[in-house]
Amino acid sequence: MWRVGLMLVISAIGWVPVAQNQAHDHPYLFLVDILVGLAAYVAVFFRRRWPLPIALLLSLASAVSGTAAGPAVLAVTSLATRRRWRELAVVGSVSFAAAQVFTTMNPTNDGEPAWVGVLVNAIFTAAILAWGMYIGSRRELIWTLRHRAERAEAEQELRVAQARSNERARIAREMHDVLAHRISQVSMHAGALTFRVDLTAEEMRASAGVIQQQAHEALTDLRGVLGVLRDESTGELAIAPQPTYADLGQLVAEAGRSGVRVELEDLVSDRSVPDALGRTVYRIVQEGITNVGKHAPGALLTVRISGDPDDGLDVLLRNPLGFGPTQTPGAGLGLVGLTERAELRGGRLSATREGSTFVLHGWIPWTA
Repeated sequence: MWRVGLMLVISAIGWVPVAQNQAHDHPYLFLVDILVGLAAYVAVFFRRRWPLPIALLLSLASAVSGTAAGPAVLAVTSLATRRRWRELAVVGSVSFAAAQVFTTMNPTNDGEPAWVGVLVNAIFTAAILAWGMYIGSRRELIWTLRHRAERAEAEQELRVAQARSNERARIAREMHDVLAHRISQVSMHAGALTFRVDLTAEEMRASAGVIQQQAHEALTDLRGVLGVLRDESTGELAIAPQPTYADLGQLVAEAGRSGVRVELEDLVSDRSVPDALGRTVYRIVQEGITNVGKHAPGALLTVRISGDPDDGLDVLLRNPLGFGPTQTPGAGLGLVGLTERAELRGGRLSATREGSTFVLHGWIPWTA
């Protein structure tokens, strides 16, 4: 509708100044102008199917019809968006010649020098072509930016899915590596008890004690399965002891020595935090410290931990958003992995922005 309105305005600018002279001096030209203009308004809607023929046809029609000026301008502009120089040269020449013919046949000021009309028509034709080329380049730029954004979004979704898949695969591999030995020993001793009928009571108690010890160690390893992962470069199991809740103080102290300002508020009522739970909380705080170092160097990170065996553990990390240059870019995959860990333990983890503050909030049940 706005294109039709714009065509009507351009047609009025081109035809109204000469309409009275046409009606008085050349009535047949007045009628031809209106009929050709009406036909041009119908033909312009086929400009997308036949852009070059329609642009040429309407340009020629504008030589004898001022009302056809609006459709001719729209058709030429639409053709110029294709930015093909041969087409622009042909259509531009025809449009300029048609404008000259119309102004010659319908003069509005007899005292005006001829070169003024030529200059005005040339500038007007060049402006139409330039505007069409600008629209075409802008459409191409927008399409390119949209395509890049969609591709980046798709790649990010793939990276997130891959991170989750890798996290589950690593946990599954570790469950096999850590628990297979323990469970096989339990199975072996239990199987031996079913076949040995000659054992004394003392030997039975000893074998049962071995089974109990192996089962206890298997449960201990199972609680730590989320914390002991294979090294990506060597594929070997980590030999260093895995962190627990008691190591949070040391983590904060190390962060302070490395230049990261951290304030820890520990409101946990029960200090006997299970190792697996403490390890998950440790990793959340560690990721928060890492993010501050990467994206908000110099900012103060406040860590608040509260909870008890009945309500679980609540972890809240807050820091101002970073400004200026940061050390390294991030893809957000660390938070994806931590979210997956928290959900596998029956908890949740969310990363949001509250104004100018980045908030990392997690809740983990006391027992998985």
